[in-house]
Amino acid sequence: MNRPAPLGLEPSFGYGDRLGLATPGHIRAHLQTGGPVRAVFAQQSVRELERTRRSCAAVAEAAQAAVDAVGFAQPWGADADHLKEFGDIEAFVAAGYSFFTIDPSDHVVAEADSMDRDQLRLAFAEIRDQVAWIEEFEGVEADLGEGVRISIGPEGLARCAVKYGRAVNFSLEMATAIDRSCRAASLGYEIEVSVDETTRPTTLAEHWIVASRLLDSGVGLAALAPRYVGGFEKGIDYIGDPLEFERDANAHARVAQVLGPYKLSLHSGSDKLSIYPGFARATGGAFHVKTAGTSYLEALRVIAATDPALFGRVIGAARRHFARDRDTYHLSIDLDDAPPPEQVTAAELADAYLDRDAGRQIAHVTFGSILTDPQLGPLVKGQVECESELYGDFLERHFNRHLTALNP
Repeated sequence: MNRPAPLGLEPSFGYGDRLGLATPGHIRAHLQTGGPVRAVFAQQSVRELERTRRSCAAVAEAAQAAVDAVGFAQPWGADADHLKEFGDIEAFVAAGYSFFTIDPSDHVVAEADSMDRDQLRLAFAEIRDQVAWIEEFEGVEADLGEGVRISIGPEGLARCAVKYGRAVNFSLEMATAIDRSCRAASLGYEIEVSVDETTRPTTLAEHWIVASRLLDSGVGLAALAPRYVGGFEKGIDYIGDPLEFERDANAHARVAQVLGPYKLSLHSGSDKLSIYPGFARATGGAFHVKTAGTSYLEALRVIAATDPALFGRVIGAARRHFARDRDTYHLSIDLDDAPPPEQVTAAELADAYLDRDAGRQIAHVTFGSILTDPQLGPLVKGQVECESELYGDFLERHFNRHLTALNP
């Protein structure tokens, strides 16, 4: 049996499947246009599991069943995404996951970016005894080639310590716990650390300090997700200048090559087609991309094509839940940016919520409310199951565009 395994430095692409029905379509696309990119078919965060009321074992089982059904022979992975609690590790290990994404965002002090010098001095004094290791980075100067330089002065060092110090300590503790559990289970694994959930981009000095501390402490870092320049919102393309993004990714890739090597990871990666070619170039193929909700939107496309009345009910419910469900996402749209179902035709509704930014985001972030609705959830899943071939067609077309852009 071809089970999930560590993928190392090979380029990789994470497919999210919130219904447990998408992996057959993912496999079709991957075999057609994946090229050297390795697939991560099982990928769910704890938050997504809670919102869909699924288990990590069920996610892995659905992916494994699809792999077995077609005899998929390439190496593939399973991602225990956005781990924030020690108590969540064991379930993912028991389910055979191979890729563990540590999310220390609850321990990041984003306010450090805007502190004045007096505030920074006081904040640093409060945590200095917890981050004594930070002092080894003072005065670091490094020329990484291609015009990329690292320079760490006293203020930058203190700001990084306040912002990321506790997050790094937490990540080390999580990595130790993951290692202990995986060793006990004789399970091969790899680790990613995500520091992307901040409002301001990760500086090269911050990347250098965080990654160095992890690597020097013995963490086998497979990938790191910095916060890049520009905007990364759910279900839509990149917001910003793709050339500026490529320059930023190239600089971070130099840090990853010099310190590691390890891969750079791109979160909220679905539909960011304008930056995929630049990301692939900047990293030299040492990348990981995560997608999730975009496969759910393709399931809704099936509903719109085969049962417009049900699609209208789904969108009506999504609009009712949007104000609550948007709270854990960074979005720049409002409910009024997309029309209510009763004001447009069925074709116009499908266009507004599947092919326009505002509607896609409203539909995207309300997935949990729809899939756990006692009436709508079974209807949506049942209709997609009945139209499995069409769903596969839509997914194949959709992800062919993604994978082609990553293989320029």
